[in-house]
Amino acid sequence: MVRRIFWMAVGAGAAVWAMGKANEAVHRLTPDSISGTAARGALRLGDAAKRFAQDVQAGMAEREQELRADLGLDGTAVVEPPRRRSALRPEPGHRAISAAPGSPAAALPPKRSTTTKSIAEPRQRRALPGSNPTGRTTDGVG
Repeated sequence: MVRRIFWMAVGAGAAVWAMGKANEAVHRLTPDSISGTAARGALRLGDAAKRFAQDVQAGMAEREQELRADLGLDGTAVVEPPRRRSALRPEPGHRAISAAPGSPAAALPPKRSTTTKSIAEPRQRRALPGSNPTGRTTDGVG
């Protein structure tokens, strides 16, 4: 008899547990619960995107500070007064930017062009054999 009461109590406990799980599932699948879950997920996603954007913005500001310091744009650079331009134009072989000190290109002398460019005269158009270069017809109409 004790066995029967024991198994009846185990069965009743299992039934209570199963009914609780079934009620949770039914509650989770109602439209209000689904919309609430979706809204919470969207809010979490929005918060994560906002944190990511703030991290990117902070990284950009930090990198901009580094670049400004490296390029001397933060007010620490010494600005030379502009040089007067000479009346003579520089040779076309000169480059505006020199090679960095210590680089292999810095050891090379600057290239000088010895050839001069001549302005070629425009070519005369040749008439094809059998064509009329004036564009007039031979019958006097055109």
